[in-house]
Amino acid sequence: MLIAVIGGKLQGVEAVYLAQKAGFKTLVIDKNPLAPATGFCDQFMEFEFSLEHPVPKDCPKIDLILPAIEDTYILVAIKIWAKLKNIPLAFDMDAYRISSSKLKSDALFKKMDLPAPRPWPDCSFPVVVKPDQASGSQGVEIFKDKEAFLSRFSTQQKQNNIVIQEYIQGPSYSIEVIGCPGQYHTLQVTDLGMDKGYDCKRVTAPTRLSLNQVNRFEKTALAIAKEIDLNGIMDVEVILNKNELKLLEIDARLPSQTPITVYWSTGINMVKMLCDLFLNEKCPYPEQKHERFVTVEHILFSGSDFKVCGEHIMPQDGPLKIISDFFGADEAITSFAKGKDKWVATMIFTGSSQEEVINKRENCYNKMPGAINHILKEKIH
Repeated sequence: MLIAVIGGKLQGVEAVYLAQKAGFKTLVIDKNPLAPATGFCDQFMEFEFSLEHPVPKDCPKIDLILPAIEDTYILVAIKIWAKLKNIPLAFDMDAYRISSSKLKSDALFKKMDLPAPRPWPDCSFPVVVKPDQASGSQGVEIFKDKEAFLSRFSTQQKQNNIVIQEYIQGPSYSIEVIGCPGQYHTLQVTDLGMDKGYDCKRVTAPTRLSLNQVNRFEKTALAIAKEIDLNGIMDVEVILNKNELKLLEIDARLPSQTPITVYWSTGINMVKMLCDLFLNEKCPYPEQKHERFVTVEHILFSGSDFKVCGEHIMPQDGPLKIISDFFGADEAITSFAKGKDKWVATMIFTGSSQEEVINKRENCYNKMPGAINHILKEKIH
């Protein structure tokens, strides 16, 4: 089976990686021949989608299209291609239109009476400002007082098309929901670690949340999936504040980082589940193995200096490759090459206990000059 992964950046890396683990062949289609996922996909096609040219020329027979991109214009073109050529499209455009807008998502949370940060001006400072359409941490700013905020957003016009809400602190967590109306499954909860720019730099599993908190999180995620009639996959992110899980955002598309973590911890492959859903019109119950302890994190090597960074570093160094037993890590998705003075890596550490993961991580980084000073002092739990 050949899956066309549209987009070779972070989500594309996730899609190709998991497709290969499931035994599927992948064709990455991207306008950039040096996109990260082009380094380990089976085939690559350089192509830029448009409404005028939605069908890639000389494309091999595709069994499934899996978008790994967040661009509504391109997504519409991909949908035209899928319809013209009668190719199954593993994507829910209607759900994506809701989740890609933070204003629409927040309105949904309010309609459903779900716990979320309070909107401004019904909250005190500090406040967080997020662009309506941006993804993840892109464009996120914190304002400690009203003066600083109004210096940037002094008029109602400037406050349009942005989300303004109370800034709350606490650990963040994520969960995926997959399925179709009448048949939804929640997957493993993962714990997120953020860098100073609010970009996710580390994902760990199993979660530190209590069983009661996990149950509440699952019920909330399932309620949202049912409300929007999800047909595909969605991830839900929350923050734990004063013992309450408050919704931060939803994203109705294949996420990055968490699916790989869930795969290594439970054996559940979200890309395989999507294939079952869109090709076989069924969403089998995910058979979870005993949870292993997993840490997935991103590192940047420059000169002799290592540091853990948000995932934004990963597309900065061209095509990536997969290396098993990478300095003792179970696996790495990396641009590493001997003698290269700058490279990036997504490091994967697993174990039967948290202590085993910590020891494996420490032994790995001890083999890398400069890593000990910047990485090992960071606590992963």
